Amino acid sequence: MSDKQFDVVVIGGGPGGYIAAIRAAQLGFKTACIDEWSNAAGKPAPGGTCTNVGCIPSKALLQSSEHFEHAGHAFADHGIKVSGLELDLGTMLKRKDTIVKQNNDGILFLFKKNKVTFFHGRGAFAGKLEADAGYTINVSGPTTDTITAKNVVVATGSNARQLPGAEFDEKLILSNTGALAIDAVPGKLGVIGAGVIGLEMGSVWRRVGADVTVLEGLPTFLGAVDEQIAKEAHKLFTKQGLKINLGCKIGAITKGANDVTVEYADSTGAEQKATFDRLIISIGRVPNTNGLGIETVGLQLDERGFVVVDDECRTSLPGVWAVGDVVRGPMLAHKAEEEGVAVAERIAGQHGHVNFNTIPWVIYTSPEIAWVGKTEQQLKAEGVQYKAGTFPFMANGRARALGDTSGMVKFLADATTDEILGVHIVGPMASELISEAVVAMEFKASSEDIARICHAHPSLSEATKEAALAVDKRSLNF
Repeated sequence: MSDKQFDVVVIGGGPGGYIAAIRAAQLGFKTACIDEWSNAAGKPAPGGTCTNVGCIPSKALLQSSEHFEHAGHAFADHGIKVSGLELDLGTMLKRKDTIVKQNNDGILFLFKKNKVTFFHGRGAFAGKLEADAGYTINVSGPTTDTITAKNVVVATGSNARQLPGAEFDEKLILSNTGALAIDAVPGKLGVIGAGVIGLEMGSVWRRVGADVTVLEGLPTFLGAVDEQIAKEAHKLFTKQGLKINLGCKIGAITKGANDVTVEYADSTGAEQKATFDRLIISIGRVPNTNGLGIETVGLQLDERGFVVVDDECRTSLPGVWAVGDVVRGPMLAHKAEEEGVAVAERIAGQHGHVNFNTIPWVIYTSPEIAWVGKTEQQLKAEGVQYKAGTFPFMANGRARALGDTSGMVKFLADATTDEILGVHIVGPMASELISEAVVAMEFKASSEDIARICHAHPSLSEATKEAALAVDKRSLNF
């Protein structure tokens, strides 16, 4: 096999792509990964949206802004006096960029370690080889080349959805990309969309001084979240100062020299107008197949632009697979990673597995929101008989010591078998606490199983145990 011939070529170096490439190489395949992301210096920046303008930089800014807010408000309760507090936004953004580069470089190191050949550029199908022997892939950009592959994994991710009439310029009208790089704290910040990105970015800029207004089209807040948890979160975010307006119908959006005006009808139908220094639009994401050469080989897309795959991520073409945001299912980095591993193992003749029912969801606001499995409203709609148990963090000793007692843990279990059907958390470190629930559900555990397990004291995880006890109405500390 020549240097231009590969067993597996992965197009896209985001979480699904780079993980698929590494796992394929571990399984003995000659593997390449193509990715076009570049940093400010023009160097390769694999990791996709997640690493470059998504999960990683947003968490960096969330952490920095939370420190700033704590120093200005919460430290006094701990007997720590801070005078002359000021924000150095340039340093905050530079720290974020450093963390992104560390992750980029880490992926490049992993490619070398696992003997994955990396091509810096855009990968596109150029044609099929004879006798179904694979595909020709062109690489264009910083690297120009033509390679062949027996198996191709499409992992090209997603792009921010545009709002018609309000195209992103990343200066006044911002996607997630621009929202992570505002060079001065805006006096008034508008956010269209109260989803994960809208709430996280709104929280970042509110903490450092912006007056943030969120405009959401749906009449309910966080409709995918358990209703009881969502109501608690809405109350807490409003108390913090986020102005959340539900049931808004967006009209004209007009850019001025240094501001953006949004016309909208509120939930009562009354016409409103608001002017912002910056406007973040976060109304979802769309699959990215731009420049992939799908017409060349006849790769099938559905009516929404997603690559059509079966339950095992096989596309309409033999030897072509697709994972992550470009296919059906939740647009989550960890879902993409699991699909990447599963596809590599399926190519090797193994039985890769992804359980969509136990994929955790997290919103990294403060308090954090995390959940896995069914919500109470889903169980009601499906006619499933269930039991519920909740436990508030205000009754948890570790939460009191931390100074963050907001929120609760909620368990939902089958009324007959007691099998855990869903766990929902709003509160401190929810993103870490949810993993216990994921493990429990993978092993088909009952709420009684969690209730009987010894949890360290004092710890936030005791709230999980207590919520499990509450399913049987025998919580010990509330």
